[in-house]
Amino acid sequence: MEQIELFYIESPCRGICQSSSKGYCKGCLRSREERFHWHEFNEVQKRQVIQLCRSRWQRIIKAKQERQQATSDKDLPYGMEGEDIQDLFATPVSSQD
Repeated sequence: MEQIELFYIESPCRGICQSSSKGYCKGCLRSREERFHWHEFNEVQKRQVIQLCRSRWQRIIKAKQERQQATSDKDLPYGMEGEDIQDLFATPVSSQD
């Protein structure tokens, strides 16, 4: 006996439909095949794809954190170690009342 699905599984598409250099969507992290065949997948396959997207996202976050940590270990130029670094090129926001 199969359990009845109570909720429809929506597409993880976020409307950012651009492919990365490795062929994954930059918005939802699905592969080309996963995007093209989404409507053919059953509920179990859709859940597997969503889980794959989550694990891809976690790998990206971990890689970004490791990259930031590796670059932050280097000495900053101009004697700026230990200083709060402000974005000098940001447009200042003026509050007009």
